[in-house]
Amino acid sequence: MKKRPYILLTPGPLTTSDTVREAMLRDWCTWDDDYNNLVQDLRARLLAIAGKDTAAYTTALMQGSGSFVVESVIGSVIPRDGKLLVVSNGAYGDRMETIALMLGINLLKYRVSDAEIPDPDRIGDMLQNDPSVTHVAVVHVETTTGILNPIPAIAAVVKGAGKTLIIDSMSGFGGVSIDVPELDADFVISSANKCIQGTPGFGFAIARTSELEKCKGRARSHALDLYDQWYNMEKGKGKWRFTSPTHIVRAFYQALIELEAEGGVAAREKRYQTNHRILKEGMLKLGFTMVIPEELQSHIITSFYPPQVADYEFKRFYQNLKERGFVIYPGKLTEAETFRIGNIGDIYPTDMEQLLVAVEASMYWK
Repeated sequence: MKKRPYILLTPGPLTTSDTVREAMLRDWCTWDDDYNNLVQDLRARLLAIAGKDTAAYTTALMQGSGSFVVESVIGSVIPRDGKLLVVSNGAYGDRMETIALMLGINLLKYRVSDAEIPDPDRIGDMLQNDPSVTHVAVVHVETTTGILNPIPAIAAVVKGAGKTLIIDSMSGFGGVSIDVPELDADFVISSANKCIQGTPGFGFAIARTSELEKCKGRARSHALDLYDQWYNMEKGKGKWRFTSPTHIVRAFYQALIELEAEGGVAAREKRYQTNHRILKEGMLKLGFTMVIPEELQSHIITSFYPPQVADYEFKRFYQNLKERGFVIYPGKLTEAETFRIGNIGDIYPTDMEQLLVAVEASMYWK
């Protein structure tokens, strides 16, 4: 390995490159033109990733984890007389429901099982039956399981009904090909520490400018006011409203440069797909079973059922793997025990091959 004690095979924070980490070794002043110019360039690079023709879109950055940005969007975008339809098949869709409920937003929910994709036709029926719905929120890649939701089909239904579309692409943006203008999406949310391979500390929303401009005065939080954050960043040419995570921003900028050097999203997606294929084939050979059918499975993170043996303990299996240089994630399903292995980050097919060797050596029950 490089300068790291173990490889993080998680959906974020994830394994970063040495050069991304080294970018944090310099201090930056939030008022300085060099830093603010970097922020503006970063925003422009994000738009370039978001699609071929993003003239109608802008980028708003927000301090905090990905959930902070999700709450910022939900709390800033939906008017007091609006109503949100949350489409969910996992913990992160459920989290959007929780956020909306705590913010006092009028809510409708469409929930399917964690191993099932939402039916776009059902969403269309719900929108037709309840015209008071103004906004629809859905997760792109549900990292509860790694399932890939049918976003193009859902977007077509939502936009066909004339509703505002919010996509939580936390674990998808930068690692799954997506064209925001082509989808006609209004808000697409992601985080620094996912497929772009930065470090935790801020997130962002790719927003249709005309929709964001409507949000003045709507926010239910001062610190998480997405419109005010964006407006001040526009007016101040890269200046954040409050203290920005300067080191994290600089690391993310380096991560963007490395994404472009790799060949952009298409090249990174291909590497992640190869990582997933090697992992899947190797784990199946070792006797593990995938939670999600392959046709619904994303290449971002893969969930597995534990072995059906009496003495299996995730903690012991986890520790055995950690001692061999790999850290994985526990499962997030409520109805069954699982564990998850991420395919994203600064990891390559050789790392996945080494992981499989470590998994076999860590199977103490054999």
